[in-house]
Amino acid sequence: MNSYIKIIEKPKLRKPVMVVGLPGVGNVGRVAAGYMVAELRMKKMAELYSPHFLHLVVVEEGDTIRLLRCDFYYIKGKKSDIVVLTGDTQSVTTEGHYEFCESVLEYAKKLGVKDIITIGGFSDGKAPQEPRVIGAADSKATKKKYEKHKIDFGKDHPIGTIVGASGMLAGMAERYGMSGLVLMGETMGMPFVMDPKAADRTLHSLIRILGISLDLGKLENTVKELEDRLKKTEEIHKNLLKDVTKSKDDVRYIG
Repeated sequence: MNSYIKIIEKPKLRKPVMVVGLPGVGNVGRVAAGYMVAELRMKKMAELYSPHFLHLVVVEEGDTIRLLRCDFYYIKGKKSDIVVLTGDTQSVTTEGHYEFCESVLEYAKKLGVKDIITIGGFSDGKAPQEPRVIGAADSKATKKKYEKHKIDFGKDHPIGTIVGASGMLAGMAERYGMSGLVLMGETMGMPFVMDPKAADRTLHSLIRILGISLDLGKLENTVKELEDRLKKTEEIHKNLLKDVTKSKDDVRYIG
């Protein structure tokens, strides 16, 4: 059994850009993507289910249950339409990350996506006074395209690897005819603890790239709402972290 996508709507999209924000260190990606979806009132277009997620269901209000999933949303833009992927979790295995990312990228290709931007958190164990937005691109051409948007592509940060879907999706994008950019909000790095300040900094860079208007004044309240939802999957994220950190390598960043 592989990951599968349940189509809810088939919108006609114009030059769509895909933004991906999943749970990880500081929950930077999950908060940023969730805020975009809520504030822009984006419409859900598809749901992704995967056997590479943990084997459990989430019990919601009214004692109804559902499988873990990731959701695709969209909104029409002036120049380009925007697709956002966010959700409950990431894969818990190396093989699962590859299969999950292939499913996402195959769907993105069908939608006509040419640019994919993933969001995550970066930590070196220190608390930053003013979080930077650190970037990593899949090519020099991609880097040149985005470096004008106040993204730190410098050599003064110790990024060696990017673990998880954020790095994998950007790294695999070229195979599907897309460019890949990773935006990392600098955070203290407490595993799966919300860092709205890092998410705020990342969103500022993202809205410049996308050329959209987004009121960030409501971010703190939205974070509280997201936090209530994510409490149900807190153990999922802890187990995911344990799986990733079994490696003896020095892993500083997790998608």
